Amino acid sequence: MEGSKFNIQEPRFHNSQVQIGDDNKMKVEIHQPQTLSEAAAEIQKLLEQLSKSYPANTTEKEIANAAIKRIENNPTLSGKVISALKAGGTQALAQSLNHPAASFVIAALEDWYKKKNCK
Repeated sequence: MEGSKFNIQEPRFHNSQVQIGDDNKMKVEIHQPQTLSEAAAEIQKLLEQLSKSYPANTTEKEIANAAIKRIENNPTLSGKVISALKAGGTQALAQSLNHPAASFVIAALEDWYKKKNCK
């Protein structure tokens, strides 16, 4: 008979930390991945830079499109964004962004992420 793939003594949960308390009850703490906060911070910074470098009459959608192009052309940032979306989803990323173009960026990232994963 084949052995079990589960290790009851040291259980592992994705993005979490497991602790066994004095009462022998298992406690699981879910952690937001570092890549989510890193990706959000880089996207926020990118949006702020683009807002300053584009003319005042540039729409949020145009700024979002420019941000997506920059993300696509930056393998490091692209990887962080993909990891963040896998780990936390677009809603978690959206909550971390504070910019008028954020909703456009999130919508574009959802579409971009789906296309990346369908290939």
